[in-house]
Amino acid sequence: MWSIEAKRALIDVSAQGLSVSRQCSLLGLSRSTFLYEVKGESPENLLFMRLLDEQYTATPFYGVLRMTAQLRVLGHEVNEKRIRRLLRLMALEAIYPKPNLSAPILGHRVFPYLLRKVIIARVNQVWSTDITYIRMKGGFVYLTAVIDWYSRYVLSWRVSITLEGSFCVDVVTEALLWGCPEVFNTDQGPQYTTEIFTGPLLARGISVSMDGRNRALDNIFVERLWRTVKYELIYLNEYSTVKQLVGAIRDYFEFYNQRRLHQSLDYRTPAEIFREQPSGEGAMPFRTA
Repeated sequence: MWSIEAKRALIDVSAQGLSVSRQCSLLGLSRSTFLYEVKGESPENLLFMRLLDEQYTATPFYGVLRMTAQLRVLGHEVNEKRIRRLLRLMALEAIYPKPNLSAPILGHRVFPYLLRKVIIARVNQVWSTDITYIRMKGGFVYLTAVIDWYSRYVLSWRVSITLEGSFCVDVVTEALLWGCPEVFNTDQGPQYTTEIFTGPLLARGISVSMDGRNRALDNIFVERLWRTVKYELIYLNEYSTVKQLVGAIRDYFEFYNQRRLHQSLDYRTPAEIFREQPSGEGAMPFRTA
C-alpha cells in the first residue's frame, strides 16, 4: 500500500514536460494533498480540537451545547459558533435520534439500513467503513478503514489531510482485493453516497447499507475500532509529521490484526478468524441491534 507520504516523495516539481498536476493524477494523489502538508489551525483551536476529540471519544452523544459547556468547565472562553465550526471540521456529529430535515445532495443516493437484528455468523458477511479525526502535534489528519464485522479484521486503511471522497474510494478498492462482502455498510456522509463510491460495490453484486441518521449502533464495530486506536495509540503519543503518523498506524494495525487478543473473539486475533476460519467457524455468531 502506498502511503500519502510515499506518493508525495515521488513528485518532482522540477520535471520537464510533466506538470505537478499530471504527476499527482498519475499517482492517484490530489494536488491539494501534495501542496498541503497538514491541516492548519491556530494553537488555541488545536487545543480545543484535542479536548473535543477526547470528549467525543468518551461521550459521542454530546452535542454542541454540551461540548461548549464542557470546555467552559475546563476554563476556556468559547462560544457555540466556534465549537460548531470545529466539530464540523473534525467530521464529528453527536449521536442521538433526531428528525432528518436535510435535503439529499443532488446526484447522491442514500440506501436503507439492511442490518437491523441480523445474525452475523461468518466472515465476509458484512464489511463497513468510516472516517475519524486524528490529532497530530500542530495539526490533524483523517483516517479511514474497512473492517470485517465478524472477525474485526481491518482489511485496508488510508490517511488523508482532506475529506475528499477519493481516499474513501481508494480504501474500498484495496479492501476488495481480499474478496467481496455480502453487505457493505457506511454512514450517509457525502463521501459514500456518490455513484463513484457505490457503483463498484453494486457492480460486484454487493448490497449497500447505510446507517440511519445519528444511530450509534448501526456502525458500532468501526466506532469501537476508532476508540481502540485512539486510546491505545493516538492519545499515548505525539506525532509531528504525517510520515511518522502513517508509520505508527501501519504498525498498530499489524499488531491489531495479527497479535492483539480480542475478548469478543474468545481471546483470539482477527487474523485467526478471518484467515484461518473462512467459513466463520470458531467465533460466536451475534445479532445486530
